[in-house]
Amino acid sequence: MSVLVCPDKFRGTLSAAEAAQAIAAGLHEAGIADTVELPLADGGEGTLDVLLAARGGEVHEAQVTGPDGGTVIARYGLLADGVAVVEMAQASGLALVAGANNPLTATTYGTGELIALAERAGAAAVIVGVGGSATVDGGRGALDALGWQPPRIPIVVACDVSTGFLHAACVFGPQKGAGPEDVEHLADRLRRFASELQERTSFDIREIAGAGAAGGLAGGLAALGATLRPGFAVVAEAVGFHSEVERATAVVTGEGRLDETSLAGKVVGEVLTAAARLHRAAGVVAGEAAPGLEHALPGDPKLVELTALARSVDDARARAAELATQAAIVIGGHFQALSGRS
Repeated sequence: MSVLVCPDKFRGTLSAAEAAQAIAAGLHEAGIADTVELPLADGGEGTLDVLLAARGGEVHEAQVTGPDGGTVIARYGLLADGVAVVEMAQASGLALVAGANNPLTATTYGTGELIALAERAGAAAVIVGVGGSATVDGGRGALDALGWQPPRIPIVVACDVSTGFLHAACVFGPQKGAGPEDVEHLADRLRRFASELQERTSFDIREIAGAGAAGGLAGGLAALGATLRPGFAVVAEAVGFHSEVERATAVVTGEGRLDETSLAGKVVGEVLTAAARLHRAAGVVAGEAAPGLEHALPGDPKLVELTALARSVDDARARAAELATQAAIVIGGHFQALSGRS
């Protein structure tokens, strides 16, 4: 039996690579020696590290504008093949202003600065991961930083949602601290900015799926010529996921919080869908799962929650790696039983 171990991050506790290592250790304890660790991401936080680990390259650091207008030190990557990876959460992320975000003024200017820096560093193309943002500015800040000039190199925006530009305020505003009146103001601002974008670039982003990602940053970049693609597809292609899942006889994926959004283009849902299509046994390690979601998972995978193995939610977070290994032992035993029955 060969098991592909391909989790997303467990936000706040384990990176995707750390989760993969812990899960593989549990499978080994369960008697499954042949494992392949392939950490994954879908365009959100962790995309930079996943792509660097898979393809090699170097990390650059720069002082750029943060979401609140102050300065932050942000990282971007230059892969061995010359493709740059910009993770907007590094410059314009909600985690940078945790508990003090003002969604009415939060700016993507720093993300635009990172794209410009990557271009000046000689990148042949740029992948922009847009998860984890603090912003609902439609990408105006980033476009200002780029001088509203179409980039000289291809830009691919790895979107982790399919939300439209005009819906970004109502869908994402509350997550970034916007109250009902704020959401209404942000929605009106996005409507006006969409018209301005069309006037200045001759491109109408209002009907483009995913243009609302990162509070509309994806749409703003699209107006300058960027290509929007599902984030999982971008990462899966870059790390060779589909060839690896075809070679495997079973897969294990996972993430910290498993809910309905996990099945909407995110890592866990896409991995399980691919495994089910190929009739591969599958397992899921989750920090915790929304009630009843187990029955909606593609392919009837074995689901183990860390909270079910821990004394409390806080204990699950504190011992995430240890418990992920324990969960993988359970899943490994399940795989062995399936193999024996076949």
